Amino acid sequence: MKYFFAICMALLLFNHDSVFAQEKNTTHKVAKGETINEIAQKYKVTPFDIYQLNPDAQSGLKPNSILLIPKKGGSEKVSTAPKPNEKTITHQVLPKETLYGIEKRYGITDEVLKEANPFLENDGLQIGQTLIIPSKNGLKKVVTTPEKVVYHDVLAKETKYSIARYYGITIKELEQRNPEIVSGLPIGYRLNIKGNVPKVDKANVEYVPKEDIVKINAQPTKVVFDYQPYVVKPKETLYSLSRMFNLSQEELIALNPELFQGVTEGMILKVPSAQPVLSAIKKEYVALTNNSSSRKKLVLLLPFNLAKIEGDSVNSINMRFKNDKFLNMTLDFYAGALMAIDSAKQIGLSLDVNIYDSQESKDYSNIASLIKRNNLEDSDAIIGPFYQNNVEKTAQLLQKYQVPVISPLSKDIGVLYDNLYQTIPTTTEVKNTMFNYMRAKYGNIIAVVDKKKGSVIQFIEENHKDVKFAKLNANGSVSAENLKRLFVKGKMNYVVMETENTSMIKTTIATMLSAMSMYPVQLVILEPNETLDTDEINFVNLTKLKLMYPSVTRENESPEALIFEKEYKNRNKVAPSAFAIRGFDVTFDTMLRLSQDRTYQETVAFTATEQIDNKFEFYKKEDGGYTNKGVYILYYDTDLTIKEAN
Repeated sequence: MKYFFAICMALLLFNHDSVFAQEKNTTHKVAKGETINEIAQKYKVTPFDIYQLNPDAQSGLKPNSILLIPKKGGSEKVSTAPKPNEKTITHQVLPKETLYGIEKRYGITDEVLKEANPFLENDGLQIGQTLIIPSKNGLKKVVTTPEKVVYHDVLAKETKYSIARYYGITIKELEQRNPEIVSGLPIGYRLNIKGNVPKVDKANVEYVPKEDIVKINAQPTKVVFDYQPYVVKPKETLYSLSRMFNLSQEELIALNPELFQGVTEGMILKVPSAQPVLSAIKKEYVALTNNSSSRKKLVLLLPFNLAKIEGDSVNSINMRFKNDKFLNMTLDFYAGALMAIDSAKQIGLSLDVNIYDSQESKDYSNIASLIKRNNLEDSDAIIGPFYQNNVEKTAQLLQKYQVPVISPLSKDIGVLYDNLYQTIPTTTEVKNTMFNYMRAKYGNIIAVVDKKKGSVIQFIEENHKDVKFAKLNANGSVSAENLKRLFVKGKMNYVVMETENTSMIKTTIATMLSAMSMYPVQLVILEPNETLDTDEINFVNLTKLKLMYPSVTRENESPEALIFEKEYKNRNKVAPSAFAIRGFDVTFDTMLRLSQDRTYQETVAFTATEQIDNKFEFYKKEDGGYTNKGVYILYYDTDLTIKEAN
């Protein structure tokens, strides 16, 4: 790592509070008794604008001290807002408040609030602003005609997101009109999309034509209410089963009365065959854009361990860069995060970003003092620290404030908190994604597993009971004849091979190649296998069998990825490492989510995203916290390149 990073680290750690360039400044002499809000209002700026230029002011204002005040560009506009009087009240904007929440609290419309506070149109909602709330008595009475009621009958494979997007509303609005669907979306349920449902109003009801409803799905779906058996797997619950089959818990119990006594492994349930028996409904991937009217606060907690470096009398800084792998990983992640911050600035995201030294090791960190000293409970999201136990400690301290804590690198499963988001998919999730993909393709799945791989055998037997195991000979080698007998015609035969034994690998590959003229076959591995990279294994044969595997990252050759790589090289004189790309992806994704007109938690509820090399598809775990199920399925193609499977 270049010494350049150490300089940037020190400068940004203590001076980088925001992603926005400062304009020309003026000065203000603090009068006795003046508050930061009064000064901000006087100069038509926000308290955060002042704190950016005067970080010491956060600990309190001192009379006669001089503050730097940023000047707003352009000529000042004359406010047409009504002056406060006996018929108006004021409201000071607090952290995490939204226009929707304020309007709902005072029972006024967005139009009325912005008419009374014209600056909201240009500046948006900012912490510390004083809003004029018009009296309801002063509002003009508007005579309205009854709004037509619009219904929608839920079809198979539809989701809340697809329905809400079709009608141009949010999932939250859909659930507010139909509170019964908060826990699930049953097939055939009649949703109220628009208008107040009267007791009797047949003449004023508008039904959405069936042909329009079908357009919501990628492919028209005919609902046939047939049923099929399903065997309950270990650790499955009534909640997870209802989500899997898109039924309410009551509907599932109605089909299977024995569930009144509880869910037990091995139970055979009656479930709708029209529903895919795979996993929880997948979120749709979208490209987020800047869509926020308020300024958000993001914090990064990175383990620079500056005190340790400065106190090291034995090793020079250059020696540390050469030998300290953890420091290099941190600096790479940091370099990627800086590029994300600059990218956010270029597209106009309205965010304040603070970076702190978490001073952490596996058994220690200064997280508690950082949170207390810097009021991190006011943050909209926090990325870091790196170690799992330190991430958990951060989530625990901030749980009551509902601050999202995003774990950037750890994939351990420890204590789970409702505000903890693990960005790296678990090993189990990676494997399950591979099996779900093969099952979705209606493949015939066969496992060739070395006897030494006991944990893999147990995992498949417990979680994927439809997988057939190829028999092994007495000496532990695979039986080529038995493997070939397991192949079937008319569907893809996926052979999941888990062994490092060279002879076993060669036999499996040779058997599959010899069967290719009669059967469709594809080789699959669940985790990296170093034996496949040796000279003893012919790489061309792996491409013929289109070796397929799951991965948390991808090989991205898109124009955007190439631009990122080129810009990174120009800045840092070295190609970006996996940690640098992850630093960019995690930071930029978080900033984009915060730049929506909703909270980070709300974007996670219905939106999946993809950045340079990583996916972010979060789902809430039953026992707490969120897990990322964003996994790629990649394969070797015959042109000797790695491609993403469709």
